[in-house]
Amino acid sequence: MKMGFDSRQTRRMLEKMGVDLQEVPNVEEVIIRTSDKDLIIKAPSVSEMSVKGLRIFQVSGGDLEERLRERPKFSEEDIALVMQQANVSREKAIAALTDADGDLAKAILNLTT
Repeated sequence: MKMGFDSRQTRRMLEKMGVDLQEVPNVEEVIIRTSDKDLIIKAPSVSEMSVKGLRIFQVSGGDLEERLRERPKFSEEDIALVMQQANVSREKAIAALTDADGDLAKAILNLTT
C-alpha cells in the first residue's frame, strides 16, 4: 500500500512544524563546483526550505552534465616569486609562466637572460 501526500497536505504539515518550503521559480541551471569538475544540472526543480534560520536547498530532476575543470599550472605564490626574482610586472610573470608551462626556473631564466 502506497501512502502519498499531495503538496497542499505536505505544505500544511511542514508549516505546523515551523518549516517554510518555497519553490524557487525560473531556475535555468544549478552548478555544483568541486575541485576537479563542475556538475551542471539544466532545468532542475529547486525548492528552498527554511528551518529555524537554516536554509536548505533541494535540487531534483533536470539533465546532468559533467565538465572537468582545468587546473592552473602555477599558483599565486609562483607568480609572486617570478615577479620578485625577475623584477617584472604581474602580467609578464604570468605570460612567462604560461610559456614555460609552469616551470618556475625556466620562466625566471627566460625573463632575465
